[in-house]
Amino acid sequence: MKKIISILKNKYLLTSIALVVWIGFFDKNDIPTQMDFRKQVKSLQEERNYYASEINNISSDLRDLSTNPKTLEKFAREKYYMKRDNEEIFVLVEKKK
Repeated sequence: MKKIISILKNKYLLTSIALVVWIGFFDKNDIPTQMDFRKQVKSLQEERNYYASEINNISSDLRDLSTNPKTLEKFAREKYYMKRDNEEIFVLVEKKK
């Protein structure tokens, strides 16, 4: 019992414990805040990877459109409903139930 009391009276140990508790829970860079920052970093990295893959896809589509006239014609027909002079275009729209 005396050993426990003497350990609790050690001012360096008490100061160290108080410092760890203060830094861990009351400081502006406490543990919960750091965990939230890690979640945000992970989310932003996933978002960055998604946009990088989208940029690669769009770049390959652009390269294909600029080099292949058939692909350009297909894109213009599908996206902008362009047609030749002797053609008609019918756009079918499904009704929502």
